Amino acid sequence: MVSNKWRRSLLGERRLWLNSYCANNGADNIACLCPPGFDFVDPNQPNKGCKLNFSIDSDCFLKGANDNYMISTLENTVWERDEYEVLTPVSEEACSKACLEDCYCVVAMFRDQTCFKPKLPLRYGMKNSSSPTKSFVKVRLTNTKNVITKKIGKELLITGVVLIAFSLVIFASSGYLIYTHQIWSLKVMTSQDCPPDVLGDINLTSFSYDQLAVATDDFMEEIGKGASGRVYKGSLPENGGKEIAVKRLEKLVEDGEREFQNEMKIIGRTHHKNLVRLIGFCCEGSHRILVYELMKNGSLGNLIFKDKKQPSWKVRTKITLEVAKGLHYLHEECETKIIHCDIKPHNVLMDESMSAKISDFGLSKLLKPDQTRTYTIPRGTRGYEAPEWHRNNTPVTTKADVYSFGILLLEIVSCRKNVDLSAPDDEIILMDWVQRCYEAGELKKVVGEVEVNLEELEKMVKIGLWCVQTETDSRPTMKQVILMMDGTIVTPPPPSPNSSANN
Repeated sequence: MVSNKWRRSLLGERRLWLNSYCANNGADNIACLCPPGFDFVDPNQPNKGCKLNFSIDSDCFLKGANDNYMISTLENTVWERDEYEVLTPVSEEACSKACLEDCYCVVAMFRDQTCFKPKLPLRYGMKNSSSPTKSFVKVRLTNTKNVITKKIGKELLITGVVLIAFSLVIFASSGYLIYTHQIWSLKVMTSQDCPPDVLGDINLTSFSYDQLAVATDDFMEEIGKGASGRVYKGSLPENGGKEIAVKRLEKLVEDGEREFQNEMKIIGRTHHKNLVRLIGFCCEGSHRILVYELMKNGSLGNLIFKDKKQPSWKVRTKITLEVAKGLHYLHEECETKIIHCDIKPHNVLMDESMSAKISDFGLSKLLKPDQTRTYTIPRGTRGYEAPEWHRNNTPVTTKADVYSFGILLLEIVSCRKNVDLSAPDDEIILMDWVQRCYEAGELKKVVGEVEVNLEELEKMVKIGLWCVQTETDSRPTMKQVILMMDGTIVTPPPPSPNSSANN
């Protein structure tokens, strides 16, 4: 869609102008602007590109949330193809509507009855009168109450004040009812222990709150913090001083209880050397606490992103294989399939012998015995989520974990994050940069100065690129990944991520 000539003119000094679009006003005068809903990162340096001036995540999934947004149209405007979804054949109106109703769509491009939903950041934006592409940009509606107030008459203003006062009364009453409902829910929950169906299939130690308070010295030493709660270091005096990690859930009543039960059901019935072991729990009153074996070397994220001394190539391949085996166990060897749904470096922990163990099953999906796919709301962490999470009416399978594993593999190989805004412009998106290095035969750039067997490096990169294919059927299973890693089967060259869409 974007010509090489335009790229050369636009880049000039290797600038990408992320999330902006540019037009040639003649005499080599290129002017770049932000699309609606975007602002310059630095108004004094427009070449740094643009950023969204609103966040969609906060209210997108609420009923009627589409009323908070509108579509702004940019004629003859196109960005480089890097889409997470392609719709065809569709009309212009259907393309615009599809973006408006998709929580993860910010821009959609329409051309020849085809609708492209590109991933952010947008790159190589161009406005050219000869381009047949029309772009639709999702924009949050602004508050126009002040403008309306100036135009309406005095009588309507008074009426509005009365209505607002009445609304405040209703709001206060509703707030009181919601508050009392929450208190009632908490009382119901605190009046009983864990439901029998949660504890029926697991064999874990039940701790009292006082026992864990003593074990952690009143939750003194915090060693981790996540969206659902905090993790503290402790030891069990009655078990020879065995060191433990105590995860104390602190979210709202419903969410905390749901994640607690989910993790109990899933990890309580799994037994594998590459999964964190759950030792016990506390389900006393309002306290929801999980007790794990202590992982003394912290998270994989700290190891590959923060430690000054990066792991050797041998350690990187060992960790990758261990994570693959843990996922294969969840997908194929458990009594029922389990989709982890949140594979990322900080959910892989390292024990004292530097073995990798998958952790944090709060968002996982436990499938029924005869079930291979499920429909559920998007879950996980941005940057690691498979494209199918964002497609309407598309089932999710264990291949969603395979995609996340592919991103993780590339991060382990390169010891850098999948999105790094401090990197050179053409290296910001790890997956795209690695793909270009692979196609150019320059994979040594990916690992820098680390000593590595180039054949092994190429094999690992090819596996990673297979795992991040857009179409689920193109991705391997975790069993196939393991067989490719140990050389049992040959790893074929992967296609370009967008080759199917381009064809």
